[in-house]
Amino acid sequence: MRLRYAGICRLCGTLIPAGTRAVYESETKTVCCLECFAQSEKPARPPDPELPPERLTPSEPPPIQSGVAGASARREYERRKAKDEQRLREKWGRLGGLAVALSDERQSTKAWETGAVGEERLGSRLDSLAGQGVAVLHDRRIPGSKANIDHIAITPSGIWVIDAKRYKGRPELKVEGGFLRPRTETLVVGRRDCTKLVDGVLNQIEVLRPHVPDVAVTGALCFVEADWPLIGGFFATRGVHVVSPRRLGKLLTQETGGAIDVANVRDVLASVFRAA
Repeated sequence: MRLRYAGICRLCGTLIPAGTRAVYESETKTVCCLECFAQSEKPARPPDPELPPERLTPSEPPPIQSGVAGASARREYERRKAKDEQRLREKWGRLGGLAVALSDERQSTKAWETGAVGEERLGSRLDSLAGQGVAVLHDRRIPGSKANIDHIAITPSGIWVIDAKRYKGRPELKVEGGFLRPRTETLVVGRRDCTKLVDGVLNQIEVLRPHVPDVAVTGALCFVEADWPLIGGFFATRGVHVVSPRRLGKLLTQETGGAIDVANVRDVLASVFRAA
């Protein structure tokens, strides 16, 4: 059959793009490329006693790694921290240890730890949804780029690209224009213009979409420690949901009505977007 969705061959582990002819095994809900299927249909030959034992064992694709939330941000923080400390020790010589102890971390360094903590906390909440039909990939590297996607969640109804932010202040949407001039939407957190964050999520969606052309892809900005009101306060701008971790979890677990093979789509995305 021609695959409706891309898949991973259960025998050789290669990516089979959507629309490619392959064998779908309904009992195990796995796919097999035609070359591997043809080989598996051939009569088995007796093992060669002169071959070493390890060559008699069929190879299997490596297990899918869900990734570690905030791992790349945490590594960058540790790298910058070590570099800052080295600079102080070289500057102060014998007093270098005291200089390190008395000095505050640079804001540009501290920002990486702040981001890592936000991703870690949101990642923990997303992992708790595994028993409710949601599969999650954390900290995925975008091919050909130094950028990464914080979290990818797969539900029976679609895929969510999620950017985690640990900002203070209340997220708000300011709308200007409309009748006489073009409508503009500005995302503000406290007094901070965060509209570029929406652009970033939209760019990530466009990078991911070609690999799953038949699956709906939704974007979300999740502010982990924002000043959310007790009731409501969530909104969407240009199709990107701006939510709290609790609200995001609710949206994901409500998407149970689709017919997407969650495990298969997870495997496809994990093979393209490797753990950072």
